[in-house]
Amino acid sequence: MPDVPISDMPRPTRQWEYRVVKPRNFWTFIGLPLALSREKEQADVVFSPTHYIPRFTPVPKVMAIMDLSYLVYPELFRSVDLQKLTQWTAYAAAKVEHIITISEFSKSAIIKAYRVDLGRVAVVYPGFVGNTRATHDMTDHIATEAGSGPYILSVGTLQPRKNFSKLIEAFSKLSDRKIKLVIVGKKGWLYDEILAAPSKFGVAARVKFLDYVPDSALPALYQNATCFVLVSLYEGFGLPVLEAMNYGSPVVVSKSSSLPEIAGDAGIYVDPQDTESIVSGLTQAISEQGKVRSQRVSLGKSRVKQFTWAHAAGQVMDVLEEVGKRGKK
Repeated sequence: MPDVPISDMPRPTRQWEYRVVKPRNFWTFIGLPLALSREKEQADVVFSPTHYIPRFTPVPKVMAIMDLSYLVYPELFRSVDLQKLTQWTAYAAAKVEHIITISEFSKSAIIKAYRVDLGRVAVVYPGFVGNTRATHDMTDHIATEAGSGPYILSVGTLQPRKNFSKLIEAFSKLSDRKIKLVIVGKKGWLYDEILAAPSKFGVAARVKFLDYVPDSALPALYQNATCFVLVSLYEGFGLPVLEAMNYGSPVVVSKSSSLPEIAGDAGIYVDPQDTESIVSGLTQAISEQGKVRSQRVSLGKSRVKQFTWAHAAGQVMDVLEEVGKRGKK
């Protein structure tokens, strides 16, 4: 690592450790390759869970690519970030022995964009851990933050790809004028239009931005929501959808990118580019009651069980071991 790990990172054990190596600047291209070259025993494989890999080292490499949204919606990224993502990812994809991604949707996009052989890309769905129910104190706290009455919940970093402006426009057209929209997520980039949207569409009094919320508070938000909505233009995976289904919230999601893989038959699907489609999906979720709602919630909870970190870890290890063995031949 280029720096000492932050406090919430896992603690080392007898089987693994952190090692800080310098220099920090251009660490992937200088610090890490130098550290690898100085090792008495050469590494069998290097795994980079990012779009960037160390250069100037003969050690076999595996990388992770979450999605290619920067190629599909370049206008939604800052120029400095876009340049790194486009140039460095293309270089890395051509040099690594294997790529790990998080959905079949992303796999297809990677193969098409970088002309990677089908056998060099593995899909490993992220896992989900969480069955904690909210405490009374936390429920009271969230009730204060979200305000009284029913609400629709959405979770995600404030950035254009999440399509919050379109969601707020659709929300303003709902016939139910008592329900609120609660958006949880820290400010990312190009978010001014999102923050201005409630006033623009005349619903400033009914849209609440909670910014960052600690993980311990999320169960209460999900459990008390009328429904959850994620109408992103592009998602490599969409972990909040799993969180919502786990905590018993019906989900309204885009019918594009990876989200149908995640929600399966538990989702209510909408066209993220069509305001009226989003309105229809939200209206359906709000109106479903009794047995219909219970069946949807049950489908969601069953869906979540298919995504475990134990399974994900096993798949990643299979890839690393295979690449390591090939490197020794």
